[in-house]
Amino acid sequence: MARNRRNFLKNSVLGAAVAPNIIQDVQTVSTPFSSTSFRAVAKPNPVLTRHRNLFNGDTCVYFYNPELWQPEDFTLKIAHNPRTGQLNTRPTAEGGPFSTKAIHRFVDVLADNGIDTFIINANASRAWYPSKTIPTILEGYKRGDRNFFRGHAICQGITEPEAVEAFLDSFVPLMNRYQDLLDAGVDWLAETSKACRRRNVSPWVSIRMNDMHGHMNFEGSFFNVPLLKQKEMRLKNSLYGDQNYLYRQGLNYEKSEVRKLMFEQIREVVEDYDFEGLELDWWRQPLCCEPNASAETVSMMNDWIREIRALTQRRARKTGRPYPLSLRIPGRLDLLKSIGLDVVTLCREGTIDLVCPSGFYCTSWDMPHDVMRQQLGERVAIYGVIEDGVNTLSTYDKQRDQIQRMRHTPASRELMRGNAAGKLALGAQGIEWFNFFCTDQVNLPGLRGDYSGLRGIHQLDSLRGQPKQYSFALGSSSATLMPFELPTQLPAVLEPNRQQLFRTAMCAEPGDRKLELIVQLIVKADNLPTFLPVSFNGSWPELKNEKTDALLFLCGPQTHLTKEHVGYNYRFPVSLIRDGWNEIVIENGGKTPLTISCIDLAVRVSG
Repeated sequence: MARNRRNFLKNSVLGAAVAPNIIQDVQTVSTPFSSTSFRAVAKPNPVLTRHRNLFNGDTCVYFYNPELWQPEDFTLKIAHNPRTGQLNTRPTAEGGPFSTKAIHRFVDVLADNGIDTFIINANASRAWYPSKTIPTILEGYKRGDRNFFRGHAICQGITEPEAVEAFLDSFVPLMNRYQDLLDAGVDWLAETSKACRRRNVSPWVSIRMNDMHGHMNFEGSFFNVPLLKQKEMRLKNSLYGDQNYLYRQGLNYEKSEVRKLMFEQIREVVEDYDFEGLELDWWRQPLCCEPNASAETVSMMNDWIREIRALTQRRARKTGRPYPLSLRIPGRLDLLKSIGLDVVTLCREGTIDLVCPSGFYCTSWDMPHDVMRQQLGERVAIYGVIEDGVNTLSTYDKQRDQIQRMRHTPASRELMRGNAAGKLALGAQGIEWFNFFCTDQVNLPGLRGDYSGLRGIHQLDSLRGQPKQYSFALGSSSATLMPFELPTQLPAVLEPNRQQLFRTAMCAEPGDRKLELIVQLIVKADNLPTFLPVSFNGSWPELKNEKTDALLFLCGPQTHLTKEHVGYNYRFPVSLIRDGWNEIVIENGGKTPLTISCIDLAVRVSG
């Protein structure tokens, strides 16, 4: 596809225009945004006036499940595989072509369920929309060319020849849905904005700053932009220990070529599309500059992000609407500065309007929004992010005899409420949903996201008095990304005659709803306790418990703990719960060490 490569330096120097929410010290400076002369005066944050319940959708959000959003043309069924001549083992979406109806129906569901802002992701490494400025995901593809995607199979962990062919059997039809729209002359990114405008949902756009889906085959995966295939453009010092070294070799923003490429894409989606907010997604991935970045490198990245801010402000002046700039980031701000991202300075000076701290795939349960407020200042909005994964505790679908490696937050309204309530009670001013749609798993019966649970989730007072569930983040080698994840409290080994404090964020409850608090300790089944007292927020230790293998609430089809674990339920008055941080103290009164694998908490009707 022909691309118009614009002159980066010529245009970016023009980024010195004064933003409506920023006042600059007009001194003689050597760069448009000199960190030595830049100061800000706080003004009202435009995010808080309209954008409180945000839904982040990735590039595949409509395309994963066409049978849900375009049911008149797609049917989920067991079909004959044209390659093998045999029936597929799993149902697939048959039909087509894919059309804009799916996009509008998806946005309709969001609007009907209280989402006020839809953040659509435009890229992975390449642009997934028909970009005119940077390489696109289907550039050079001819419909039906399986070899175009073959090099990506290893990036999915697939290497056996038959497994590779099976991967292509399902992947090619998915990518052909994008081709359907290209053949029809439809730009799905622009159509997203149209669908949002029709339903009075604010359309924002998200850019993944260092997506690594193609990391196992830099040269052969169609995911990767040409720069990522050049070793000299990749990071060299981001790995240590036995981590996947390829996963840490993202684009190095110290290279001017990298900054130019990313700025060109950002410029395109801001200037040429009808959005009204921009998210820079640094959780995909938290790779920027080489670790222990120098002061000069940090200053360079600050100036680069200020130029993005100037770009959005020029767009705001042109449209007459605010154009907020947001960051989705890990919660460890000092580590981010170590790789060149000085979030504190950018927020305190007014460059950033919104910060959304999160976990990588599993949702955070103890993100310190209260501490981040002290660090980032009063003007910036700080939202809680609810991720798809609860944590890495495997659970059991007893009816179908299936184990699932993690629970999906959107499959349980109680988990959705609990996660939101804890974040809001710590001072989060709104909610962003990430990977919500990944719960819509067609091959796992009964597993669907509860879209109706989105409504009002950002309003703390509406959550009080409703059943809810809380849990804890777990340390695990899967679905987490160190060192950027918050250090986890669990699992934890309690030695004999020792006690340990755990804390999590919750919201206080009214006393007139006949509610009670259940604390469920989940331990290894072969590591059973003798005496296991539990105290909640300073209460006298409770010894009475009920042994169980049942989850506190159903989570889609998941109903029970696996055979590897057993739960012990403790009951407490709901009046003990307070807004913000709550403390659980566990004692091991036995004679052998005890592993606490997880702690779940339920607020539910007593009896």
